[in-house]
Amino acid sequence: MSRASLAFENLRGFVISMVLAFHSFMAYMTFQPLSQSPFDSPPYDWQAHPIIDSNRWWGFDLFGAYQFLHLMQLMFFLSGLFVWPSLARKGVAAFLPDRIMRLGVPFIVGVFLLMPLAYFPAYCTSSDDPSWSGFWSHWFALPFWPSGPIWFLWFILVLNVTAASIYWLVPRSKELVGSLSVIASNYPRRVFVGFIITSALLYLPLARLFEPWQWFQLGPFALQPSLAPQYVIYFLAGLILGARGIDRGLLKSDGVFAQRWTIWLVGAFAAFLLWVVAAALIETGAQIWFLGTLRELGLILFAAGACCATVAFFLHFARRRGQIFWKISENAYGIYLFHYVFVIWTQYSLLQIPMPAVIKGTIVLSVTLVLSWATAAGISSIPVGARVMRGERRTSMAGILIRKSN
Repeated sequence: MSRASLAFENLRGFVISMVLAFHSFMAYMTFQPLSQSPFDSPPYDWQAHPIIDSNRWWGFDLFGAYQFLHLMQLMFFLSGLFVWPSLARKGVAAFLPDRIMRLGVPFIVGVFLLMPLAYFPAYCTSSDDPSWSGFWSHWFALPFWPSGPIWFLWFILVLNVTAASIYWLVPRSKELVGSLSVIASNYPRRVFVGFIITSALLYLPLARLFEPWQWFQLGPFALQPSLAPQYVIYFLAGLILGARGIDRGLLKSDGVFAQRWTIWLVGAFAAFLLWVVAAALIETGAQIWFLGTLRELGLILFAAGACCATVAFFLHFARRRGQIFWKISENAYGIYLFHYVFVIWTQYSLLQIPMPAVIKGTIVLSVTLVLSWATAAGISSIPVGARVMRGERRTSMAGILIRKSN
């Protein structure tokens, strides 16, 4: 495996760890409402705040803001990175069934089995009848089917199907995407500026209508109206940059992009400060007409800068096996799929225990990581589970090891 591939395996484990940390600390952030909202009455805030704990720490708010502003963009970028090479290797006829098996099936299982199990404690905190029968009567009365973090899977599946359709129906798509990948490698500054401009043109008009944390939901299909186009262009960016393979072009482990990780990090920090200052002034009621625009520009610049800084950092420093994130990466998909159940139940179990928020958050993260990791590994030991959780890439690697041992 190349050094760039190793870096992205470690990055994958890191990203999943940050997802777990974000959800684990959510109950202890100071911006949380003072009390739990009714389970069956709009605006159904318990979806965003399943458990509300009186023990809080402002440091979790800064951590949460940092992750909220860029983590999903980074996940969409990483999801698009290997799509085009996979299409070229497998062909559309094999690629689509594989995507449906690995994304569609877990989405159905996650939404209709795992999410009710996960949200049951949120119902118990605001109900006079904390029973499963009472929960199901209220659950089925909701005007939608809560999907929690599983929403990511249906969106990614749609993007994969769209990419496969273009690959199949547009004869010159292979050459076009390859050309765009070359351009991105040869003119990174111009491409980055163009990417920022495109992000702004897509996001700023929608930001006037929808807040970044506002959701639209139809049945089990949820998305953020203002950020959904951002996720699409980050997925496309990953698709284009990965079209010729991650070992070539801009994402080479020893390339200029990786070597300039400090520049990306400083730029991301500056953009984060811009967002924090503007958001804080808006929160205090400052009546300055351009503050909203500054805040949204800070989001755009920070998301791009933080994604670039994280990728460059891992390409430069995390290019070997044996690191903790490498080990997490082996079961990253399963950990993501199951973690929300353990997050909410652990937060619920600690709710009545007087304890500093930092300790509670650490306990929730540790328990969630261990249990979701063990669950993912256990299911992956079953052939069907290995097929869904780890895919053909892991199966193929096992085949290589078996052949070598013979």
